[in-house]
Amino acid sequence: MFKNSYGQINISVFFDKRRPVETNKYPVKIRVRYKRERKDYITGKKLTIEDWGKLQFAKSIQFVKLRNEIQLSFSIIDKIVENLYREDSFSFSALNYRIGKCVTNTLNAAFTDKIETLKNDGAIGNMSNYQSALKSVEKFAGNKITFNSITVEWLRQFEKHLLNENKSYVTVSMYIRCIRAIYNDAKRAGTVKEIHYPFGKDKYDIPTGEGRKLALTMQQIKQVVNYSDGKEITERYRDLWFFSYLCNGINFGDLL
Repeated sequence: MFKNSYGQINISVFFDKRRPVETNKYPVKIRVRYKRERKDYITGKKLTIEDWGKLQFAKSIQFVKLRNEIQLSFSIIDKIVENLYREDSFSFSALNYRIGKCVTNTLNAAFTDKIETLKNDGAIGNMSNYQSALKSVEKFAGNKITFNSITVEWLRQFEKHLLNENKSYVTVSMYIRCIRAIYNDAKRAGTVKEIHYPFGKDKYDIPTGEGRKLALTMQQIKQVVNYSDGKEITERYRDLWFFSYLCNGINFGDLL
């Protein structure tokens, strides 16, 4: 019905027939696509499939008014996208901020938006990481966490909270990297200022998750190399370990 494009950014009116929001009625949305990512923005309008089919050409006062209201929603987003494109600063975080969607007003809402984006992109593994991080964040600080409250001290206390829950440093690092990624999006959108940025040199350093390094003696290495329980699979794993040792501790992902 209504559509436009700016470079790699495409905007269109989208009738979402995946699931009804009322009996036999489905939402009308504005869909924005950029590269491999997409987001849908609600217009507040809900139609039956039959009415959607009539909407574009019907001349009754009811349909003309409805069509104009949908066009207005489309025009608002279209204008903002055009401005961001001309400024060479388009991102969904910036778009969300400018249209007042309030996605970036709280860390919680920004997490939710990120999770939905990853879900739409089919990045299920990464989505699960963000879901787990959000669950821990909300357990620690509630469901209305402002970006201004994310300070160096807040991050240190959150790290301590996770360690007290017997989370590993690998998990701590993963969760806080999720927070940093979302904070970076908010910074690019202008929601937070550089002066308040809590990460980096002389601020908060994300833990690396390194453990203790324990060395085997030559006698212990010999015992491993000569070990056999008569099973071919065990000997295969033993040989892979020995090959890693001979390669000065090569990463097993690289080895494979």
